[in-house]
Amino acid sequence: MATATRSARLGLRTTPQQEAVIRRAAAIKNKSITEFILDTAYEAAEKTLLEQRLFVVTGDTAQALLDLLDRPEQENEGLSDLFSRRAPWEG
Repeated sequence: MATATRSARLGLRTTPQQEAVIRRAAAIKNKSITEFILDTAYEAAEKTLLEQRLFVVTGDTAQALLDLLDRPEQENEGLSDLFSRRAPWEG
């Protein structure tokens, strides 16, 4: 995680047992509780977002996907038009 000025605030409540486990884990990692929680939550968030971009297929589905990818390209007017435009985030 890049070092940046921390200006946003998050709050949470835990059970005493959860707090004790988090404190022990943070101590093992030589991190403050805040650093431990932020690092762990950030990693979990990145993983969750990455899982939204990747998918796993097996067997017949995988072969069907490969067959589609191996087909010769076809003219697609809609895609040609889309790719000829400037992306909204490019200003």
